[in-house]
Amino acid sequence: MNFAKITKIFVLLGCTLLLAACTTTKKSCCDGWQPLLGANTTNAWRTYRGTGFPTNGWVIEGEVLHLLPGGKGGELVSVAAFDNFELEWEWKLAPKANNGLKYLVTESRPSAPGHEYQMVDDSTMGNPKYQTATFYDVLSVQTPTKVKPIGEWNQSRLIIQSNHVEHWLNGEKVLAYELGSDALQIAIAQSKFKNERGFGDKIKGHLLLTNHKDEAWYRNLRLRELSAGQH
Repeated sequence: MNFAKITKIFVLLGCTLLLAACTTTKKSCCDGWQPLLGANTTNAWRTYRGTGFPTNGWVIEGEVLHLLPGGKGGELVSVAAFDNFELEWEWKLAPKANNGLKYLVTESRPSAPGHEYQMVDDSTMGNPKYQTATFYDVLSVQTPTKVKPIGEWNQSRLIIQSNHVEHWLNGEKVLAYELGSDALQIAIAQSKFKNERGFGDKIKGHLLLTNHKDEAWYRNLRLRELSAGQH
């Protein structure tokens, strides 16, 4: 067998193995997505304003990240920071639970580190700006949401492209807004974040999973980086 044939065999074998990895792992990097949760992804997260993955409170169970009830372990922040990206994840909550995913997170503003995509048992929240898929305390959803019953998995999506932000829930876009816009600044001025300098600005920031002492589960969290112009 000549060298050219040997090389061709190794190339084909490599492609086959890559294809197998893509088809057997839901959250692969084969299409530009990078997994942020899974059995071997604790190195993608650390405690907020700390180092390393927490030793209690948060556990990886197969491909699922489980936030245990009771509030131990603090909040999780991604090791990497991101600018323009698309993020997807699935989540479910215990009854009466309240958690969220924050983005554009900076550790230099601990009282309001980032914007929060709210995840909550809506039966416990009367304020429309506190319900699922809102920009917590700032913007309510613009389209009625179809939240799954407590204990069932919901699928969320977040897009940040230049100054444009979108919140999605279970396949539907439910909120869109522009960072730095007059409309957003007015909404922030009417919120608890009105005195937080820089809140509402576009930054390259981390992701953060909140810990409000309530039980929650996350899976299939993945991200792909975008150009500023297209997604």
